[in-house]
Amino acid sequence: MSQFELIATAAFGLESLVAEELRDLGYTELKVENGKVTFRGDEQAICRTNLWLRQAERILVQIGQFGACTFEELFERTKALPWDEWLPAEACFPVQGKSIKSTLFSVSDCQAIVKKAVVEKMKEKYKINWFEENGPTYPIEVGLLKDLVTLTIDTSGAGLHKRGYRKLVSRAPLRETLAAAMISLSRWQAERVFIDPFCGAGTIPIEAALQGLNIAPGLKRKFMAEEWSNLPPRLWEEARLEAHDLIRQDVTLDLAGFDYDKEVLSLARYHAREAGVEKYIHFQERSFTDLSTKKKYGYIICNPPYGQRLEEKSAVERLYREMGHVLGKLETWSFYVLTSSPDFEKLFGRPANKNRKLYNGMIKCYYYQFFGPKPPRQKSQI
Repeated sequence: MSQFELIATAAFGLESLVAEELRDLGYTELKVENGKVTFRGDEQAICRTNLWLRQAERILVQIGQFGACTFEELFERTKALPWDEWLPAEACFPVQGKSIKSTLFSVSDCQAIVKKAVVEKMKEKYKINWFEENGPTYPIEVGLLKDLVTLTIDTSGAGLHKRGYRKLVSRAPLRETLAAAMISLSRWQAERVFIDPFCGAGTIPIEAALQGLNIAPGLKRKFMAEEWSNLPPRLWEEARLEAHDLIRQDVTLDLAGFDYDKEVLSLARYHAREAGVEKYIHFQERSFTDLSTKKKYGYIICNPPYGQRLEEKSAVERLYREMGHVLGKLETWSFYVLTSSPDFEKLFGRPANKNRKLYNGMIKCYYYQFFGPKPPRQKSQI
C-alpha cells in the first residue's frame, strides 16, 4: 500500500499525547505542531488511527501544501494536486476553509477557488463537464496560515470525541477526548482504584474503563471514509478484528462514579451500558462531602463545577475548600482536578505537584495534579 501524509488534529495542549498514541500504534515519522500531528501512513493507517486515537479530534489526508499569495497561485497549485487519485466521479466534495494571518484573508473566496480548481482537475480525469456529487462525501478543507496553504480531506466525519456511546446530553458535558487526556496524564493503571466524585454523565470513568480494558474508542461508531471506494471494507474489517483481539479479558477494574443528582446518574449508567462497560463501574448517588473509603493508593480524577457565573463563584470557592478538607483525609491517594480557577491551589490548601493548561471547549482550564505515594511492591511468591 502507498504511503502518504496524514494529520491527526488535536485540541490545544493535547498534541504531545496524540503523538505518544501514534508512536504506540507504530507510526514514528511524526511532526508535532500547534493543533495537529502530521505522520506518514497508508490506507490501513486511516482505519487504525480513526479507531484507536483517544485524544485526537480528526484524521485528515493531506493532499498538498504550498505557498500562495494570489488567487491565481491558489488555483493553479490546487489544480496540480492529485485529486483524481482520491475523488471518484460521483464524489460529493464540499469545501470548508480558514485563514490566519494570510494575504488571502477571504475564506469564502478561497473556498470557491479551491472548489473550481478541483472540478477542473476532475474534468481532465473523467472527461465530463458536470458532477452530480451524489456519491460518498469527501470533505475538503483549505487552511491558510501565514500564506502557507494546506489542503486536506477529512476521513473521520463526526469528530473522534463522538465515540458512539453518549447519545443523551447532560449539563456542561466534558468532551470524551479531554476526559481521556486527563486519565493519560495521570498515568493511572488498571490495577489502581479510581473514583470520580463529580461524575455527571459518566464520561471520565467510562473513558477509564475503555483504557483499562484496552477497548478502541471508535469501535462502536462509523467513519466518513468507510464509504470511500479507495478504502475497501476489508481494511476496516481487519482493523476492527485487530481491535477486538486486543481487548483485555484478564483485568479486574475498581472504578466508581459518584454524583448527587439521580437523573444525571441515570444518564451515566445508560452511557456505560452503551459503551459496553457498565459492569466495570459502580455508580452511586453520593454528595462529595460524604466521600470516604478504606481503600488505599487510589486515584481521584474529576472535573468539578467551575462557577463561571458570578453568583456561583462563592459556592464553588466553598466547594474547593471542602475538597481540600475531604481529600486531605485520603493520605495515600493521588488527586487530579480540572478547573478554570487559577486560585484552586490556594482554596484547596495545598500546592499541586504539577499544573498543566488545557482547554475545555473555549474555557481555559488548569489540570492540577497532586501525587500520592506509590504503593509498596508486592513480595514475590516463592
